[in-house]
Order: sequence, then C-alpha cells, then structure tokens
Amino acid sequence: MYDLKPQAPIEYRGPFSPIATRLPGVEICELMPRQAQIMDRMALLRGIRSVENDHYLSEVYTGLPRSAGKRPAFGSVVSRLVGQRSRLPPYVSLDEATTDVFEFEKPHYAGAGHGPFRPFGPSVDDMAPVKSLDRMRDRRELLSAFDTLRRDIDRQEAYQGLDEFQTRALEIITSPKVRDAFDLSGESPESLARYGKGKYPHQTVKDILYDWDPKSFIRARRLVEAGVRVVTLRVGSWDHHSSPQGDIFYSLRLLLPLLDQSIHALVTDLCDRGLDQDVLVVVLGEFGRTPKISPVGPGREHWADAGCALLFGGGLRMGQVIGATDPRAEQSLTGKLTFQSLMATIYRVLGIDPEDRLADFNGRPQYLLDDREPIREL
Repeated sequence: MYDLKPQAPIEYRGPFSPIATRLPGVEICELMPRQAQIMDRMALLRGIRSVENDHYLSEVYTGLPRSAGKRPAFGSVVSRLVGQRSRLPPYVSLDEATTDVFEFEKPHYAGAGHGPFRPFGPSVDDMAPVKSLDRMRDRRELLSAFDTLRRDIDRQEAYQGLDEFQTRALEIITSPKVRDAFDLSGESPESLARYGKGKYPHQTVKDILYDWDPKSFIRARRLVEAGVRVVTLRVGSWDHHSSPQGDIFYSLRLLLPLLDQSIHALVTDLCDRGLDQDVLVVVLGEFGRTPKISPVGPGREHWADAGCALLFGGGLRMGQVIGATDPRAEQSLTGKLTFQSLMATIYRVLGIDPEDRLADFNGRPQYLLDDREPIREL
C-alpha cells in the first residue's frame, strides 16, 4: 500500500503499480490516487517494528506489548492526565465492544472513570429523536426531572458528593451538544457522499460482502470539533492470509479505493475547517504483511518487522517520509521506528510528557512507556 517495491521479484512485488504523489520522489499504490494528491500534507512512516506478531492490539492502544503487563489504553491516559475540555467524554471509541478491542482499550490503573465511551445501543438510544407520543411523554418527564435536578445543583452544594461516573453521566444526558455531536442528520448529502460508500469482500472469501460505512470518519471529525480529545475507530477487513477461496489482490482492488476516499475526505475536511494544526490523524495496523506472497490464495501472512503508518496534522512536520526498508520490504534499514516512539509522539501532541508516570494497582509508579523518545523528525 505505502511501501511498494516495483524492482523486487514477482513473488514479492505483487500486481499493483506505484504512482507518483505530490511529495517529490514518493510513490504509493495506484489504488490510492486521492491520497497521492495530498501526500505533501501528510507524513509517512516506513519500517515500523512491532513486538507482537499476532492480533494483539496492545501495542496499538498502549505502545507496549503484552509482556509489559496490563497498561492503560492511551485514550485513558489522556483522560486521566489531561481531562475533559467539554461536556463530552474525553475518550470515545467508535468500535463496538468486540472481545479483542474491549480487552486492549481498558483503562486499568488509570481508573475505571477513564475508560472509553462507546456510543452504541443504550448508550445513545436516549439521545435519538423520539418516534412515538409515549416515548415523547417519557422523554419530557425525564427532561423535566433533570431540569429540576440541574436547578437544585445550581442552588446547592449538596451534590458535590456525586462520584465521577454520576457527574459525567448527568452532564452527558443533559447536554444537547453531546447529542448533536453524535447526530449525523446535520451533515449534508454532499458531505456524506464525499467520504465514500461501497462494498468490499471478506478477506479470504470473495462471496461474502460487507458495506463500507464511512460514518465513523465523519463522527470522529464531529466529536473532535465538539471537544473530544481522543477518538479511536477501525474500518475494513485486512487480515489477508492465503486461502483457496480468497485472493488478497481481488479484495484490495475494492477495499483500497474506499479507504482512500475516506482518508482524503477526512484530511481535506479538517483542513477546510482550520483544524489541521489542532487534530492529529494516525492510520495504522498492528503489523505489516509478509513481503513474499503465499502461492495459495494468493495472500500474505503476519509480519512484525516492517509496517507503515500514515500521519496528518497535529502541528507536526508534514510532507516527509521517515524510515525505509530494504529492497524486498523485509526489514527496516534503521530499526528506530517502533510503536513506542509513535506513541511518545502522540503523547507530546496531546500535551503529555512521555516521562510522566501513573501509580499501578500496587501503588508503584509506572512510566507511560519504556522507550520514551518521540520521533524527532516529526
């Protein structure tokens, strides 16, 4: 996708051609022409080394592998050390609580009150417009009760004993700003269309099709505009192993243009709204894929030694490629880019010193990261 090797042997290079980008001398996959047009606004990391070589998202959400123990997700660290700047939760996950995501987005010793808010099911049902008179009456009674409660709170100090959970829940349910941030009905049809729509196949079975839903990108943009500090999301189906039923290249021909359009729309939207210096976008996976193509399928397996990440904004130095891999994309030529160095950079952008520490469940201070050196080129 982002580190093609057109001079490598056919069993490595695959069928896609590289195309030039707005960043001189930098090429990416031909299926991503929109990103090519804005590559001078972004930074590309090549040769990121991870520790894990399986679908453990610990490094994605904490910067550290599972061997480092149960560490708080970076959004929980931000919530704990930087806090709220609006009535919205400081950390929102747009992933439904599937087993793997839920495990690695836990706050652990940052404190239960700093876990991600997940806007699914009952969490947002009461923010939605009502469709029946009975529901309207229930809503009015609830609103009346909360209006009375808010007046009582304004007049008295009797509610200072509300714990963090109750206070945040009260602010969320009584704030129209929160409801509006999650509500996409205010987005124009043209805006929604810019983010793309289509279908893509399962990673190994061609006949299984999924809808590409770009709304998570739009919702993420709306949430940061409203004051949320960290938003996480996952899109697509990327685990392209070899399989008699599948074909990595067939799948990617449909999948990459959809991703390309959504990333382009998000980046240009943030620029148009003057948010490019205030919002950092990070696009990455938990590892790369094997440089050599599996003959069955064809497909690629897990590869921890050389992955890529795409960054935009956040006041960092854009318009550059950092890192490089060997002629077959098997190894990083420098070995200095890791999930920890990327996470240290993210913390810096969010106003957190990577040298900060949090007390664990035993009261012992723990550094946020073991390797706390940010990516200096950024």
